[in-house]
Amino acid sequence: MCGIAGELRFDGAPADLEAIAAMMGRLVRRGPDHGGSYSDGALGLGHRRLAIIDLSARSNQPMVDPELGLALVFNGTIYNYRELRRELTARGYRFFSDGDTEVILKAWHAWGLDAPARLDGMFAFALWDAARRELFLVRDRFGIKPLYWTRDVRRLRFASSTQALLAAGGVDTAIDPVALHHLFTLHAVVPAPRTILTGVRKLAPGHWLRLAADGREEERPYWTLEATRPEPPPSEADWLAAIHEALRAAVHSHKAAADVPVGVLLSGGLDSSLLVALLAEVGGVTDLHTFSVGFEDTPEEAGSEFEYSDQVVARYGTRHHRFLVPNADVLRRLPEAVDAMAEPMFGQDAVAFYLLGERVAREIKVVQSGQGADEVFGGYFWYPRMQADPAGSWGERFARHYFDRDHDEYLRLVAPRFAGPDHSAALVAERLAEPGADEFLDAVLRFDVTTLIVDDPVKRVDNMTMAWGLEARVPFLDRRLVELAARCPPALKLRDGGKYPLKAMARGRLPDAVIDRPKGYFPMPALKYVRGDFLAWMRDLLDSRACRERGLYRRDYVEALLAAPDRHHTRILGSKLWHLALLELWLQRHLGP
Repeated sequence: MCGIAGELRFDGAPADLEAIAAMMGRLVRRGPDHGGSYSDGALGLGHRRLAIIDLSARSNQPMVDPELGLALVFNGTIYNYRELRRELTARGYRFFSDGDTEVILKAWHAWGLDAPARLDGMFAFALWDAARRELFLVRDRFGIKPLYWTRDVRRLRFASSTQALLAAGGVDTAIDPVALHHLFTLHAVVPAPRTILTGVRKLAPGHWLRLAADGREEERPYWTLEATRPEPPPSEADWLAAIHEALRAAVHSHKAAADVPVGVLLSGGLDSSLLVALLAEVGGVTDLHTFSVGFEDTPEEAGSEFEYSDQVVARYGTRHHRFLVPNADVLRRLPEAVDAMAEPMFGQDAVAFYLLGERVAREIKVVQSGQGADEVFGGYFWYPRMQADPAGSWGERFARHYFDRDHDEYLRLVAPRFAGPDHSAALVAERLAEPGADEFLDAVLRFDVTTLIVDDPVKRVDNMTMAWGLEARVPFLDRRLVELAARCPPALKLRDGGKYPLKAMARGRLPDAVIDRPKGYFPMPALKYVRGDFLAWMRDLLDSRACRERGLYRRDYVEALLAAPDRHHTRILGSKLWHLALLELWLQRHLGP
C-alpha cells in the first residue's frame, strides 16, 4: 500500500521533477517507509512506499526492469501474486524480488492489456513502456485504490490523491456543476470520471487508460459484473455453501498476502465479526489483534457497539484494543480528518475511521475491514423498500428511497448559476438500464457495488486509514466472491432482513445477539443529531465570510437547516446540515478561504 504520482509531457519538454516532488510530499503519510523517483525524458514517476510484502529494498519503487523496458509505480496488494509468479516463472521469467510489484511488471510483459484481468486484489498503478513511449494507468475492479489525474495541452499528471495534484499547481479548481448535483443527491458519491473540481478527474474502476507521448489517449474497461442467474440454477444449499467457501478463501488470501501481522477492525456488527470467525476457521486468530472505537451517546443513538464486539472477543480470545473518543476530541480534530479527504465525504463515520486509524497504526500496519458486505449481500434497509415499491421506472424506484434530495430541493439549495437538469436521475437511469441484470434488485446491487460503494465507504476507508500509513483490506470485495454473489437471487440475499447468506454462515460461529441485532452503522451520533457545540461550529462555518463570498448555497435554505437541524435528515438518515458544512469546510481546507 503506497502513494503514487507522475507526469507525462506532451509538448516535448522533460517531466517537471519539482512538481513530482511536490506531489510526493503530500503522499508521505500513505507511504512512510521509502520514497523514490524515476524519469525518462517526458515521463516522470514518484512513489511513497508502505512496506507490507517483501520488506527488503528489492521491492522499493519506482520499479524498473531494463530488460523488459518497463517502469512501474503501484499502490495496493495483489492477493494472487504467488500463483501468478509461479505461472510466469514457468514461462521463463526471472525475478529479482519477492513481492507483488514485480509480478505486475512481468505479467504486463507476458499478457499486455490482458494482464489486469488476471490480477486479484486492490490496485492502482502506472506503467511506462519505454519502447512504445506509452503510459498506462490501471485501477482495480471496485476502485478500492484511488487514481486521480489532471490534464491540459502540455501534460498529464496523476496521483493517489487530489491533495497531491493540487500541491503541484496548475489545476482548474472551479466547481463542476454536474459533480455538485451528484454530491448532494447521491450521498457525496461523484462517479468517475468527475470530481467536485473541474480540473481533477479519476479513472473509473475496472478500467485502463493509455496515453501516448503525443497526447493521444484511449480508455477501456477490462472487467464488467454480470448479475444474471446461472443455468441450471443452484439450490439454496449450494448457494450458501459456495458463498461460504468463497468468503473463507477471500479472508485467507487477504491475510496470507503479507509479511507483517494482519488485524481486524471489529465494529461489533455481523460483517467484521464474521471476518474474525472465518480467520479462526482457516487458522488465523493466534495472536490476532482486533480494534473497536466508540463515541459519546446521544438520546437518539448509542455511540458504541462494544456490547457486541466484546462478545466476539470473548468467544475467540483475540488481543482486543478498545478506544472511546469524547465528542470534544471529535470536534477538535474534524479539520484533520477533512484534510485527509481526497474528495468531500458526507458519511459521519469518516471521522471515526480517521481517529480509529491513528490508534490502530500504533500497533499494526494491516487490517481487514467489513466494508462491502451490505452492498454485495443486500444489507441496507432501503433495498427491500425499493423492491416492495413497484411504481414507475427503475430509476424512479431507486430515487424515491435513496436520493438525499429530489431535484426541486437541490434547486432550492444551490445558487442559480449551478441550476441545471437532473443529472443524477439521468445517470442512475442509464446505469440501471445496462445489460446483464435479470431483475431490478440485481441492477441496483450491481450499481451499488461498482459505483456507489467506490465513492462512499470504500474511498472513506482508504483515505482515513492511509492517512496513518495503515492498510485496510476488504475481503467482502474479493472479485470471485462479488461475482458469485451478483448471480445469487436477490430474494435469497434479502431474506431475514438482508444478508441472509452471511447470517446463515454465522449461525453457530458467532453469538446469536450479534447475528440477530438490528442493522447498525459505524456510530458517530453527534454528526447526525446536530446540537450544542457541533451546531455552533456549523453555524460559524456556514455564516463565515468565505462561505458567503463563495456563493454556493442559497441563504434561505441554509437558515432553514440551521433553525431546525434535527428535522432535516435524508432518506438514508444523514444530516443535511452536515452535508453543507462538510463541503464548505473541505473547500476551505483544500482551496483556501
